[in-house]
Amino acid sequence: MRMRPTLSWTPVEDLPPGTTDLEPVADALSTGGVLVLSGAGISTESGIPDYRGEGGSLSRHTPMTYQDFTGGAQARRRYWARSHLGWRTFGRARPNAGHRAVAAFARHGLLSGVITQNVDGLHQAAGGEGVVELHGSLDRVVCLGCGAISPRSELARRLEEANVGFAPVAAGINPDGDADLTDEQVGDFRVVPCTVCGGILKPDVVFFGEAVPPRRVEHCRELVHEATSLLVLGSSLTVMSGLRFVRQAAKAGKPVLIVNLAPTRGDQHAVTRVALPLGTALTAVADRLGVPGPAPT
Repeated sequence: MRMRPTLSWTPVEDLPPGTTDLEPVADALSTGGVLVLSGAGISTESGIPDYRGEGGSLSRHTPMTYQDFTGGAQARRRYWARSHLGWRTFGRARPNAGHRAVAAFARHGLLSGVITQNVDGLHQAAGGEGVVELHGSLDRVVCLGCGAISPRSELARRLEEANVGFAPVAAGINPDGDADLTDEQVGDFRVVPCTVCGGILKPDVVFFGEAVPPRRVEHCRELVHEATSLLVLGSSLTVMSGLRFVRQAAKAGKPVLIVNLAPTRGDQHAVTRVALPLGTALTAVADRLGVPGPAPT
C-alpha cells in the first residue's frame, strides 16, 4: 500500500496565540542577515489560493502525487488537462505587495536570501534575485526519460495544437496551477511526449510524495546556517520540506519569526507569530524601516 504524503497536521499542544505586533519583525530586518522562507500564503493576494488557509484548496482537492503521476497514463492525462487549463490563469498572476516588499528588503541589503516553497515565480517577477525555488517552478518542464528541460510556454503551445477547442470551465485553480475538472471535462485530452526522446514530460516541480533534490536541500541548509534569523511568510509549515529549516534555525539559536494568519506547525520554535495578511504586514514593516518599494506591476 502506498504511503500518502502529509497534507494536514493537528496541534498536539497549546500553541502561542498570534499577535499584531510587527516590532520584532522590523527589529530583525533592521539588523540584516534575515533569511526569508515563503509559502503559498504570500501569493493569495495575487489570486492564487493556498492549500490550508480559510477556503484553501485541500478542502476540495487532493494534489497530484509523484507516485500517481508516474504510475499510469490516465493519471497523467488528468493532470496535464487540468494543469494546461490552470496555466492560462496561473501564468497571468502578478506580484502583490508582499512580494514587492520582500524584493525591496533584499535590494536594501536586509536579507541574506529567499527560499520559496511556491512554484509561481512571483518573487522573481517582483524583482527578487537569487531566489531558491525549493519545490521548483511551473514555468519549466522536465523529461523523466532524458532529463531535457524546456519552457512551459513551448509545452502550452504544443498542447493547444493537440487539443484544439479544449476550454472547459474549471471549478477553481489550486496553488500548484492545477484546475479542478471532472473526468468528463478531461475527456480524451491528448498528452504530448518529449521532443528529444519521446519520454514522459513532467512539470519541473516537486510533487507531493517526491523528495526535494538533496543538493537543493543542502544549499538551503547552508543559507540557514549563514543567516542571523529566519522569517517565515505565509506557510503553515505542515510538510517537512520547509519545517526542517525552522527546526534547524531554532536548534542553532537563531530567532524564527512567522507571519501567517493561522497557527503553524513551527509556532513552538518561533519567538513570534504575527497574524496579519502578508501584504498589509510587510508594507507596514517596509514603511517603518523607510524602505521604498517599486510601483505595482
